[in-house]
Amino acid sequence: MKPTRVTQIETPQGPGRATVYRPARATATLLLGHGAGGTGWTGDLVAVTEAMTSLGWAVVLVDQPWRLAGRKVASRPPALDEAWVPIVRSLRSGRGALPGPVVVGGRSAGARVACRTAVELDAAGVLCLAFPLHPPGQPERSRAPELLLPIEAGLPVRVIQGRRDPFGTPGEVQAVVPDPAYVVGVQGTHSFGREPREVVDAARSFLSALG
Repeated sequence: MKPTRVTQIETPQGPGRATVYRPARATATLLLGHGAGGTGWTGDLVAVTEAMTSLGWAVVLVDQPWRLAGRKVASRPPALDEAWVPIVRSLRSGRGALPGPVVVGGRSAGARVACRTAVELDAAGVLCLAFPLHPPGQPERSRAPELLLPIEAGLPVRVIQGRRDPFGTPGEVQAVVPDPAYVVGVQGTHSFGREPREVVDAARSFLSALG
């Protein structure tokens, strides 16, 4: 799968990178952010990208500036948001602007960023892969308020969660949202393995209803 465009975008945190996969006649866009570690793209994000571009969606994988700077540890949440917002806005404006509706999402830390900024970006929905509800073994440090931000604003939200995720099982996530249908449990822990078919199926079902 080759991107149609790769571009660096300046942000207050330094340059970020957008890798765009845009099929002909795309009618909707999915923007995805990565987690807090590593330098590559996880299998779930790649699989969702392939599935949705085959259905006529434009998909953008967004590298945060800390990655491009060669750091191994992610920036703090405010800095992540400060970079994400101008990247998304840049991609949605000017020549070659991506088509709407626009859904934001990501895995783990990227899902948190999407939840915190979805309303500000006027997103049509939020896709969360492995939302880190709390640090492992520390359920008292809940990030539920972040997940509830788009839900309370009336946005469609889908959380796809590994059944053995130490950052929060599907049941734990369902306990903090107003409707258990917001959450889909799949095989896996905080990662979904090399062939995340359940993840792709759940993402496709959610996104197809929005695009």
